[in-house]
Amino acid sequence: MGGGNKTYVVEFILLGLTQDPKIQILLFCVFLIIYLLSVFGNLLIIILIQIDSQLHTPMYFFLKNLSFADLCFSMSIVPQMLMHFLSKKKTISFAGCLVQIVVFLLAGCTECALLAVMSYDRYVAVCKPLHYSTIMTQRLCIQLAAVSWISGAFACSVDSAFTLSIPYQGQNVINHYFCEPPALVKLASADTYNAEMALFLVGVIILLAPVSLILVSYWNIISTVIRMQSGKGRLKVFSTCGSHLTVVVLYYGSGIFAYMRPNSKTMSEKDKVISVFYSVMTSMLNPIIYSLRNKNVKGAFKKLAGRLYTSKGSDTDI
Repeated sequence: MGGGNKTYVVEFILLGLTQDPKIQILLFCVFLIIYLLSVFGNLLIIILIQIDSQLHTPMYFFLKNLSFADLCFSMSIVPQMLMHFLSKKKTISFAGCLVQIVVFLLAGCTECALLAVMSYDRYVAVCKPLHYSTIMTQRLCIQLAAVSWISGAFACSVDSAFTLSIPYQGQNVINHYFCEPPALVKLASADTYNAEMALFLVGVIILLAPVSLILVSYWNIISTVIRMQSGKGRLKVFSTCGSHLTVVVLYYGSGIFAYMRPNSKTMSEKDKVISVFYSVMTSMLNPIIYSLRNKNVKGAFKKLAGRLYTSKGSDTDI
């Protein structure tokens, strides 16, 4: 399909993180490990929360949703990234680019909302412990999770619509390792002002609004913790909330850097490195941060491992 002297783009070439073959092999090994840890860790958390009744609480319900969003994140970006490390032809079809954008935005925007919801859950648990069970009912938890996914779908629809409604003719080389809207918009063959403003405004809503809620929640949590008499209780709360804040800083910090600043004409190497944090690293870090220091999750894992070992022993006896 032609447009003047140019034809519409049917595929894109992704330059990736580096052009050096030796570094590509090294990065393939590193990102393969990260991907396997991410998939295994998030699947394990989902399974543990699903089968262990002690984890059927609001905090773990939201954590299960977060793990599912992280799975979508990883599986939409990293497999293609790994293939491109080993192949000379680093292309992605227009349809494949569309799918990657939609899944990436849906999972990413939903995760923004879920992190805010989880901070509210921690606020109620710490600041209103006597009313926790009456406030954080099963119905409210389902509603908050649904709102998170709906808000993610809305933000995804707006960003995708504006990004993909621009004509792409001629230039098809993306200086990135996946189809991310800010990088793709730079290749448009028409005025991109409306698309850039849409990305910025959606970023304000989906990034800054949850961050504001998180800051308010943790300000109240810290104020409450300081007044606690028990040093052990303070340590426990800081340990739990510290894990959540670590994820928030990594995810929102890198996301705000990418989406909340003036859009330059080129994608720098620094931009690509920063995007690794919110598109790849947090999906691996979430299950590690939320499980290694969590006695309930570790206890559920030991019980599951014990069941599997007992089942295996019974099969051997037969």
